[in-house]
Amino acid sequence: MTDTLPDRLSTNPKSPHYDEALLQRGVGIKFDGQEKTNVEEYCVSEGWIRVAVGKTLDRHGNPLTIKLKGKVEPYIEKKA
Repeated sequence: MTDTLPDRLSTNPKSPHYDEALLQRGVGIKFDGQEKTNVEEYCVSEGWIRVAVGKTLDRHGNPLTIKLKGKVEPYIEKKA
């Protein structure tokens, strides 16, 4: 496997941008220089991430998310 990450990735299995094999390896996100652990989806080229808003759910039972704009830096987490 290569260490190149896609431009866009989602943790939702219903999304066309979902990649289970890649998520199993561990993907970390730096957003505007800070480590983020609650990212649901990201897009590097458009410069945004979607993060869950607490434990709030939408009417379909999915986590309610907000879109934040800034510099997105995905990376493969190192396994110890």
